[in-house]
Amino acid sequence: MLRLTHLRKTFGRIVAVDDLSLSIERGSIFGFLGPNGAGKSTTINMAIGLVKPDSGTVDFDGNGSPMNAEVRSGLGAAPQSIALYDDLTAMENLVLFARLYGMSRADARRRAVHVLELTGLADRKGDRAGGYSGGMKRRLNLAAALLHDPKLLLLDEPTAGVDPQSRNSILDLVRTLRDQGRTIVYTTHYMEEAARLCDRVAIIDHGKLLALDSVDGLIARHGGRSTVSVTYGAVDGGDARTDRVQTDNPVAELSGRLNAPGVQAVRVDRPDLESVFLHLTGRSLRD
Repeated sequence: MLRLTHLRKTFGRIVAVDDLSLSIERGSIFGFLGPNGAGKSTTINMAIGLVKPDSGTVDFDGNGSPMNAEVRSGLGAAPQSIALYDDLTAMENLVLFARLYGMSRADARRRAVHVLELTGLADRKGDRAGGYSGGMKRRLNLAAALLHDPKLLLLDEPTAGVDPQSRNSILDLVRTLRDQGRTIVYTTHYMEEAARLCDRVAIIDHGKLLALDSVDGLIARHGGRSTVSVTYGAVDGGDARTDRVQTDNPVAELSGRLNAPGVQAVRVDRPDLESVFLHLTGRSLRD
């Protein structure tokens, strides 16, 4: 559905994206992860035709570059920064955006009603967007991206700053959209969301692709070893102690320790997507 080939983009001396190539399969949820300043936003902006690469190509659905407006019309994007007019109602916002897509007034209202129902906002369609909660604004932001029924949907941090109920609703909606045949590119800092949703995940840093695989594949290749922690009670007036061992076989490690005298608690910490992310990108702060 989307193919990026040897993309490069610089801003002065800063190399934002450096020879990045990847492809996104039709009908999948593709996770795009990286620290702040890794090049995610620049890559997304090139993928949707907002930024022209210095070199390399973007091909959308075999039709060429989304710099072409006709090609770009098959894309939908929900930016991290809420793109709504607070003084307009939800319905007015959506009709406005639909008209900008070139729909007739009747079609604009019909599509607005559909996406409001899809995002659970139909009963608040007459309320001004400025009075919406953070989660409702996120859902309305997503509704605007769906108005023209795009083949490919790019969601940039779609659950940032929302309550647990809205977050769960958005994640359920993303899965529903995938099951309906849409292709979704999903950027997030929440590792558990990527692990829960994505068919494949790409991790980038300093503009370069570090790893690309399924979540299980990334963990197997880059997650490291499991940590087995065994806590023993105090013996002969001493203090309780906890032994921690890294191992490739936590079950065998546990079975060899459970019969030891004084065992009070055991714990196994297996590698996860966050382990992979930190292993590949480091633990230093990115501001």
